[in-house]
Amino acid sequence: MNKLFFGDCLDIMKRYIPNEAVDLIYLDPPWNKKKRFNMLFSEKDGSQAASQIKAFEDIWHWDEAAAEAYEDVVENGPEKVSLALQGFRTFLGTCDMLAYLSMMAQRLIDLRRVLKPTGSIYFHCDPASSHYLKTLMDSLFGYANFRNEIVWRIGWVSGYKTQKVGWIRNHDIILYYVMSPNFTFNKEYIKYPDGYVRRDGKPPTGKGFPIEDTWNCHSGDILNSIMIMSFSREKLGYPTQKPISLLERIIKASSNEGDVVLDPFCGCGTTIDAAQRLNRSWIGIDIAYLAMTVIEKRLNDTYGDDVEYELVGEPISVSDARALAIHDRFHFQTWALGLVGARPSDPKRGADKGIDGRLFFHDGVNGQTKQIVLSVKSGKPGISHIRELWEVTEREQAEIGVLIAMEKSTRTMKSEAAAAGFYQSPLKTKHPKLQIITIKELLSGKDIDYPRTRADVTYKKAGRFKGRLLDQLDLIANE
Repeated sequence: MNKLFFGDCLDIMKRYIPNEAVDLIYLDPPWNKKKRFNMLFSEKDGSQAASQIKAFEDIWHWDEAAAEAYEDVVENGPEKVSLALQGFRTFLGTCDMLAYLSMMAQRLIDLRRVLKPTGSIYFHCDPASSHYLKTLMDSLFGYANFRNEIVWRIGWVSGYKTQKVGWIRNHDIILYYVMSPNFTFNKEYIKYPDGYVRRDGKPPTGKGFPIEDTWNCHSGDILNSIMIMSFSREKLGYPTQKPISLLERIIKASSNEGDVVLDPFCGCGTTIDAAQRLNRSWIGIDIAYLAMTVIEKRLNDTYGDDVEYELVGEPISVSDARALAIHDRFHFQTWALGLVGARPSDPKRGADKGIDGRLFFHDGVNGQTKQIVLSVKSGKPGISHIRELWEVTEREQAEIGVLIAMEKSTRTMKSEAAAAGFYQSPLKTKHPKLQIITIKELLSGKDIDYPRTRADVTYKKAGRFKGRLLDQLDLIANE
């Protein structure tokens, strides 16, 4: 069964993935670029919205967690890996790069554990850290099992880069290692162009030009360039999205149909998509709940009912939801809004103060777009939250305001909400102006009370394995 896991890959692998269960691993973890990445969402009319939400942070710091990871690997990891980390500390000191390497070392140890003896691993990384990571992987997989350092040219050089002093960086590094000399590899060739002849004038023999370890998106080495153009339908708006042709090349080369492919930092799900279309089984893991929603939309849009998988880690009970809220309030908020199909609001926008999410609808055949504003509270709600929601609803000229709460509301809160009255639609239906819904009620199937037409929801809902519902995000390119 294909599986999509929500959580830290280190914890997920230890709990769920047995030894030697995976044929191929591709990982593209955060690169320590000191950036916060956002996603851009679309409005109902398809135009780009100013609303962005944080997808993830690509920031590593030497802190208590990093120190614990370092000590864990040094004290309990394989001897050569321990020595490598100690050497990095002597050379680098306790800096952010050492934090990154310590975190990666922990996870690479478990990634090696789950790989089959015939398996392969591809580590997609930044040239600024690839030399450290290569040394780390040599210590774990053995330098004899290093196969290639693949150089992938990213794409066209944008205008702002041409102003940079020095050589313009326009490539990524992919480190390719295997577990043993008995590894899977299916060689790929570029077909000879029409009219091609050898230097001696004779017709060519063989299948074509074998693919080398420099992948240039402009060289014609594959029919579909290994890049995502700004106008590409493939582009989802996920900040670190990789082109599916890149993952198809890797999966075709180092696995066969029916094999298991693992991506422990699966992001927007390009590895999963490529594995699905190439008839491989797959396992995806990501610590961001937003990634789960992006992947589920992508699978639903591409394969519909033809793909079956299990999502592990999604809150399915109030206690699960409470644990998520304690672990990460932002992810809890995203998940709660997803239960009703609402789009998260950008916390940086001053105009969105007091608004955690928005939901758009139409209440007539030719009706205007109307909106619902939402507030999500992971703690105990109070009467002040209802009054604040009423002020925001009035300020935004929204038809309905909704408070999603972890805990039960008080009688006073319910009375205050009822005092706001009703919104009456052109269809002559009445809906409470202010509504309070608990997480328990949402998990039991309760929804927001508002007028419905066929295409009135910001994000369409779609069925999923075992009948659970998750609202799908309507993503567009973020250029």
